[in-house]
Amino acid sequence: MASEDIAQLADALSKTHVGDGELSFKGLGLKLDDAESVRELVSQIERYPGLRALRLEGNTVGVDAARAIAKALESKDRLQRCYWSDMFTGRLRSEIPTALMSLSGALMSAGARLTELDLSDNAFGPDGVRGIEQLLKSPSCHILRELRLNNCGMGTGGGKILAEALIESHKKSAALGSPLRLKVFIAGRNRLENDGATALAKAFQLMGSLEEIHMPQNGINYAGVTALASAIRHNPELQVLNFNDNTFTKRGTLAMAQALRHLRNVQVINFGDCLVRSEGAIALAAVLREGLPILKELNLSFGEITEGAALIVAQAVMDKPHMEKVNLNGNCLGEDGCEVLREIMDNMDKGDMLASLSEDEGEPDDEEDEDSDEGDSDASDECYETNVCDEIVKENGTDEGSPEKPESQAEILAFLSSPSAEDLCRMKMNLQQQVNASEPNKAADIFLKLGSLYSEDTETQFAVFEMIDEVLKKILSASALQSTCFLTTLMVLMGVLKGEGKAKKVSLVPGQLLCLEHAVQQEYFTQEHASLLYTMLSRNCDALKSFSSARERLSSALEKKKPNHH
Repeated sequence: MASEDIAQLADALSKTHVGDGELSFKGLGLKLDDAESVRELVSQIERYPGLRALRLEGNTVGVDAARAIAKALESKDRLQRCYWSDMFTGRLRSEIPTALMSLSGALMSAGARLTELDLSDNAFGPDGVRGIEQLLKSPSCHILRELRLNNCGMGTGGGKILAEALIESHKKSAALGSPLRLKVFIAGRNRLENDGATALAKAFQLMGSLEEIHMPQNGINYAGVTALASAIRHNPELQVLNFNDNTFTKRGTLAMAQALRHLRNVQVINFGDCLVRSEGAIALAAVLREGLPILKELNLSFGEITEGAALIVAQAVMDKPHMEKVNLNGNCLGEDGCEVLREIMDNMDKGDMLASLSEDEGEPDDEEDEDSDEGDSDASDECYETNVCDEIVKENGTDEGSPEKPESQAEILAFLSSPSAEDLCRMKMNLQQQVNASEPNKAADIFLKLGSLYSEDTETQFAVFEMIDEVLKKILSASALQSTCFLTTLMVLMGVLKGEGKAKKVSLVPGQLLCLEHAVQQEYFTQEHASLLYTMLSRNCDALKSFSSARERLSSALEKKKPNHH
């Protein structure tokens, strides 16, 4: 090593921070290629008897230098925290796993018990995960609490290796009587995609101890999101969820909403740039109303959310006592919508809570089809049934057993395929058996079919209202999330709310609105239901304009029923 290089290194090392059990070479910009280049650094490590934390971030370490550092670490059995991010700049990708294996081997040889490991900003790919695989499985990581692997380019392969290592570590540590209880997991910008996310979800569910999950920008869509949602409900201490810039769409958002119902300690939710869209945002608002008692921050920016849905979210967050910030920027509110949202928040003295709306995308074009991986609305509903609501169906019970007479079931199905007022008055049907809160599309379809039979004829009107009451009493008595999903589905089918994908076009008649007016006045239709419907209807002035009289009657009933927000 040239004398000027040694002088430069000596100068840099003079800035080394020592204290509180920590030795820091952070940000010195050292180019450490071989044993000679790390001689002074190694000497400092060796002379630090109670070393608990080692910071090497912001330097670049070659294979031979890593071996020399590793040799010094073999006696550091009290080392707990390794801050080794941004440590391989300019190194060949093939070098990094070898360097990591040397360092990992030293930690295991020393019998170190790590609580924090940060290897972020090291572009080591799947092979790099192999470099720390044995360390993660070893007793040196059995009490690991924080694992940071942000921006490492792991890919799906690395995600799977990492997941298996965490699962094995949990099994081994559990067998010793003290299972791995990881609290913080950070792995943004890793191209994990669905397969990597699904593999990690299994590890998360097994551990059940996470308090923070940060997985932004990983190319995860609804399949991976749904797997993660299943896992997070088994982590009751979760406080921070950051899935920014993945692709939830309606299916993924509904799965997340369902999972969030089970969590009481969440303080920060970042679903920004996740395409939660309007139906997803309204579902999350329903969960906000009934749970998440200590939520402080909600980010639903850049999610293609329209004005009505944004207002429903705003109404839900205003009742949260700990709420500090809600971000709805970059959505599709339009200039008037942004103004109304600000006004509502200001009127409740919550204006400071609302993030800037400077990047709003403007009102959506009604003519354009939204890009969606959802397929048609039936496919979306099917996934919702199977993945999202199974547990609630079990909790609430179902009435889907066989009726007393098999013929009556066949008659009901025949009626629903071709409904008539005459058959409705003649037949004695229990339509509650045909609807389930986990099937919002089916329930909304039955409501619209019944509503289409509305007539001023007293007998028919009575029969229609009786059936409507029977159906809605069951649907709207379900959880806030399920009843909200039904109402939003109904509004999409009626053209009041822009839905995801290509929803079926329903031919409306005034009677359906008048049936809704009747329902609003009943006890089973709560103030919250009325507020939700009123907001959606009032923010879409063009909807139902062909039925101005029936619309006015419905709006009037909703206004009387909804709680006043002044």
